Amino acid sequence: MNDFTFYSPTRFVFGRRACDRTGEEVAAAGYRRALIVYGGGSVVRAGTLDRVKASLDAAGVTHVELGGVRPNPEIGLVREGIECARREQVDVVVPVGGGSAIDCAKAIALGACYDGDVWDFFMKRAKPERRLPVAVVLTIPASGSEGSNSCVISNDAEQLKCGINTDLNRPVLAIMDPELTFTLPAYQTAAGVTDMIAHIMERFFSGEPAVPVTDNIACGLIRAAIEAAQTVADDPSDYEARANLMWIGTLAHNGLAGCGLGIPGKRDGDWTCHGLEHELSALDPTITHGAGLAVIFPAWMRFVWRAHPERFLEFGRQVFGIEPVDPEVDDLSGIDEKITPERAVHDAVEATIDELQDFFCSLGMPRTLGDLGVTEEDVDKLMPGLRINRGERFGSCMELTLDDARAIYLSAL
Repeated sequence: MNDFTFYSPTRFVFGRRACDRTGEEVAAAGYRRALIVYGGGSVVRAGTLDRVKASLDAAGVTHVELGGVRPNPEIGLVREGIECARREQVDVVVPVGGGSAIDCAKAIALGACYDGDVWDFFMKRAKPERRLPVAVVLTIPASGSEGSNSCVISNDAEQLKCGINTDLNRPVLAIMDPELTFTLPAYQTAAGVTDMIAHIMERFFSGEPAVPVTDNIACGLIRAAIEAAQTVADDPSDYEARANLMWIGTLAHNGLAGCGLGIPGKRDGDWTCHGLEHELSALDPTITHGAGLAVIFPAWMRFVWRAHPERFLEFGRQVFGIEPVDPEVDDLSGIDEKITPERAVHDAVEATIDELQDFFCSLGMPRTLGDLGVTEEDVDKLMPGLRINRGERFGSCMELTLDDARAIYLSAL
């Protein structure tokens, strides 16, 4: 087990009608003037935004609003929010929504306390030192941004999508009400499940040796996500399944599933797949992050597994119950060819990847980049942003070059 630091300062308020406690919790934390950040779609139609505002009013917390956050939030609205936060002298930012609203709020919180342009943080030209506190009302379990140190923002003018990881990004409060997720569209639910599983796998496949306690947490979370996702597909109003998905999304990305698997001083995981996907949604902001990951992750796994077959075998065993055949034990009478140990490992790992991809597709996720409208001609357009964000060589499970990345993209078409 490698050395690690685990830090999770967020206060989580979880349960039925937790949304109506927002004002009480925000006021109890000492905040008096909030900037509410939201997308404007489902949180308005479902009445969630009105419930949050009523709760803040009842607690004596005044508020101003910034709506219009899109999926893959854009830097222009972040800059608008920073101006609003300063002008209105808010002391807390309250995103109501999923990862896009939360990440927009996090960027506003950083930028409001910085004299320069907030994009400097995402281009690594400056390091944040202060921020406004962020108190989340979560409506879409997926990104884990309600408990993570991550924030990802797009810049359409530069056709870039970049992230910043700092403990300043961790929210001080997360209101988590599973009932708010009952009306989520099936596609959005599926993309969220894919994203949370990907967060766990990025850490599991860090390239570092096994950590049994963390591996069991990671694989147990994935098994629970698969089971809950299948339940929700049949009954979208199943509270227990929705509650499990909401909590899994948090635990998948608050660092717990990577303890001991990171290289000290570096991020706890590989994160190549997230990097590859970010270029897809920078190219086309309508590509849902989870949907892109559903295509990229299996393609990456097929490319790199030989670097650490033992990790992929452990994943297959724990998550899907897949193990290599053993000619000395298993009945292979129906198989004509000889099964060598190397072939047994190959078949078990490939079967594991097939099982994972089939699960994603069973939820309605795409199988190929072509399903997302990405063509072979688009692949070269992805490379400049990847070079800026990841460099010439990247990855900890297996170090990759930009040519390797191109090959992975092409294999996923």
